[in-house]
Amino acid sequence: MASDASEHYTVISADGHAGADLADYKAYLPSRWHEAFDAWAAAYENPFADLLAPTAFRNWDSDRRLAELEADGIAAEVLFPNTVPPFFAQSNLTALPPTADEYERRWAGVQAHNRWLIDFCAAAPERRAGVIQIFLNDVDDACEEVRRVSAQMEVCGGVLLPAVPPNSGLHELWDPCYEPLWELCEELDLPLNVHSGSGIPDFGELEPARAIMLVELPWFAHRPLWHLMFGAVFDRHPSLRMVLTEQGLAWLPRGLQTLEWFFARMTRGGSAEAQFFGATVGALGLTPREYFDRHVWVGASFLRPSEAPLIPDVGVERIMWGADYPHSEGSYPYTREALRVAFAGMEPSEVRAMVATNAARFYGFDLDRLAPLGDRIGPTVAEVGRPLPAGDYPTESTCNAFEGELAIKSW
Repeated sequence: MASDASEHYTVISADGHAGADLADYKAYLPSRWHEAFDAWAAAYENPFADLLAPTAFRNWDSDRRLAELEADGIAAEVLFPNTVPPFFAQSNLTALPPTADEYERRWAGVQAHNRWLIDFCAAAPERRAGVIQIFLNDVDDACEEVRRVSAQMEVCGGVLLPAVPPNSGLHELWDPCYEPLWELCEELDLPLNVHSGSGIPDFGELEPARAIMLVELPWFAHRPLWHLMFGAVFDRHPSLRMVLTEQGLAWLPRGLQTLEWFFARMTRGGSAEAQFFGATVGALGLTPREYFDRHVWVGASFLRPSEAPLIPDVGVERIMWGADYPHSEGSYPYTREALRVAFAGMEPSEVRAMVATNAARFYGFDLDRLAPLGDRIGPTVAEVGRPLPAGDYPTESTCNAFEGELAIKSW
């Protein structure tokens, strides 16, 4: 593709968040749950500042959301959950799996969100890819929901795969009980999305708990990567696709080297690791890096200055940029500046891959349909190619893209 400086990028954000206002979920619940919902909603006290702020409308007001994204140069987005579904204590991204006693009502809440999401995506069908929420407690329920919801979306963002927290009582992801889900995702060509926040255990109520949770939160979301690798799930399902979203980029080069080291030790004849831990690993057909290159993409939200030089180590073709709208750490309303910080000086063909074509291919957006909008609102090749001096970083922004030298590490 040509790289004339005046051309526009059609920007697709691989990380957006949306959800209904709490009371609006009632209409998406079966009537038998309405009385229980009224009681739950009346007692629920929302602890999330962003959902209490005057800007909370960004999660559910379709027209205003589209207007803000257009003003920021974003043509389309992948939608993860953000608000609190019925009968939840918090968003599904960080919620613990339901107990047996909780399952029925919380499953009704998840389905209510999915029904709302179908309607929200239908308001801009070529511009929104909704990610389907499921639980792993009942695989038959999960598969039925994936079939139902994916059939009603023009662009489906795939399945939000919950990582399994330690001591949750659920089977681990390598367990054969999940085979029907992997087979269905292969059949429908739907990706598995693992978003930061998934898989965290119960940290308890002591004062340090929330700080420690934030520090460890990305690591728990990394775990499905090696669980599916070393659990032979990728071996059994060679066309299964997975994306690791909003987990940073810096951990991956070193993380993949570490997985390669473990693999080598567990497959080296005569080593203690091979003798005691390597029986299954020795039967794998690929190395961890080879599995990564075949199965895994990265939803690299608001690339930090320290992460951009690592792009070649991960692979331009694996990276999909994300704005994380409407979160305070996201790039809005300084997406153009964030793109300059991440991509200035790079080949336009590589930038285009990371902000547009990779996500379009991965999720199924139609770039031809989006092109007229991208040509009207998108940043130009020249604009993104111009470095943004650190002294010009927007001081009003709390986006991680503008952290400069502070952002030297990431899990």
